[in-house]
Amino acid sequence: MRDFSFFGVVALAASLLFGGCDGTGKKMSRGPVPDKSVSGKILNISLDTSIDSLDPQKAVYASAFELIGNMIDGLMQMDDDGSVKKALCKEEIVSSDGLHYTFKLRDDVYWSNGVPVTAHDFVYGWQRAIDPATKSEYAFMISDIAQVKNATAIQAGQMDANQLGVRAVDDYTFEVELQVPVSYFDQLLYFCTFYPANKAFVESCGDSYATSPETCLANGAFLLTEYSSSGKTLSFIKNTAYYDASVVKLGGLHYEVIESSDEKLRKYQSGQLDFVEISGDTVAKMRGSPDFRSVDSGFLYYVTFNFDDKNFANRNLRRAFTFAVDREIIADELADGSAPAYAAIPRGFAFSRSGQDFTASGIEFPEHCSYNPELARRHFDEAKRELGVSSLNLTLLTADGEAQVIAANSIKRQIESLFPEVSISIDKVPKSQRRKLMSAGKFEFGLNNWGPDYADPMTYLAMWVTGNDNNQGNYFNPKYNALISSCTDGDLCTKPDERWKALKQAELMVMDDAVIMPIYQKCNADLINPSVRNIAFHAVAINRIYKKTTK
Repeated sequence: MRDFSFFGVVALAASLLFGGCDGTGKKMSRGPVPDKSVSGKILNISLDTSIDSLDPQKAVYASAFELIGNMIDGLMQMDDDGSVKKALCKEEIVSSDGLHYTFKLRDDVYWSNGVPVTAHDFVYGWQRAIDPATKSEYAFMISDIAQVKNATAIQAGQMDANQLGVRAVDDYTFEVELQVPVSYFDQLLYFCTFYPANKAFVESCGDSYATSPETCLANGAFLLTEYSSSGKTLSFIKNTAYYDASVVKLGGLHYEVIESSDEKLRKYQSGQLDFVEISGDTVAKMRGSPDFRSVDSGFLYYVTFNFDDKNFANRNLRRAFTFAVDREIIADELADGSAPAYAAIPRGFAFSRSGQDFTASGIEFPEHCSYNPELARRHFDEAKRELGVSSLNLTLLTADGEAQVIAANSIKRQIESLFPEVSISIDKVPKSQRRKLMSAGKFEFGLNNWGPDYADPMTYLAMWVTGNDNNQGNYFNPKYNALISSCTDGDLCTKPDERWKALKQAELMVMDDAVIMPIYQKCNADLINPSVRNIAFHAVAINRIYKKTTK
């Protein structure tokens, strides 16, 4: 059992410092502070990449979403089957026009310093997320996706954040006003961007907020107790003051960042880890083990083309590469259950009102995305003519994870084999650096990935709108922008069947323009200690939840 006495000191100090305010300066009675002597079994988990912040309004990676989800509950949460259920909200009232939401909050929820969680925390959290000063890469979730009133103007710097369409009617009543009806609004509320934040605490921490146990507050199932300066190890203990503490069976969680599959396997087999994600040759070694499990992650891996690059601004070159790659080969090389992808929207997460999967077959655009060497050659010859070149030297950017490197090497090998005139160098960098380079436009083409934040195709299609932070290739198409706008803030918002058809048209535009090159839909190859039960796996938002897990 790990020694958590340090956290007790931190929690006590924080409760004395902040225990008397609700975030508005008003005095409130302090609630229970978590018991520092909690006992129970620890679940030991591997992570693939270090985490530099646990700020819910700034998080961008799935691993950070998981860690934050351990600590903080929002208005809603995902049930074990992936459906939406109430968390801090005990009652939801929606106006007949779908524009006004009133949330009655539980009055038995406290931050880990004893301060009650109130409607003011949601007001501040949402305002903080949309405030340009926060530099949240997920601010678009509040403006473009949730369509909260005034969010777009605030994001553009035209209005103050305090004019966002949210307010605290009283300590336990939170109101939201939308620009247009959003049919999947409740699904957004279990995402980190929409979590509450205590203003007094956040401002007292300054830039160090959410970077250490001392600068994190929790209201959820677990509390952060260890967070190494390198972000390589993190530990949590059960939050005994959690309103739903009776369902939390583990004594805590311990994460260790390990990039090598061989090292993960060694530690798993020695009993140091209970849950690891493996890749490469390690998958082949362990596939027959009773501990092995392949879990659909919901992530789409794809190549992003930089439209500002003189070569990849050429549509024929983008299409040539798209037809040159046999995705079956890559899936076989990954050997983790991942499936070839031929569409911009992955399978199995977005369904129509009649229950139809948005990407029913997965092979819906054979004229735009398939393995077709003859067609690839024709497009490539035309690209050379248009570009006025006889050969190309290109650089493919990728994160340095094992699976990404396998995929990148296969893409390089297949393209160079089909087109001897092409030479591709692979630039392998840490995941966070890969994202920074692509966001800054400092790449030619790069292996990218995205997982669904909510169960609607817009979680992908919004990325290619002009001005979206995730439009890293700088794709610009006014017709596409207008079509997406009609689905988010236009007349199709109240016409779900017509909206669904419009979203399919938008995906077709992405494929026809070869904005991206879909490669594979990721499955995670996991090894799980047989004594571990009830990990909730989800393809959307928070991929793994340990609230009911036992060991």
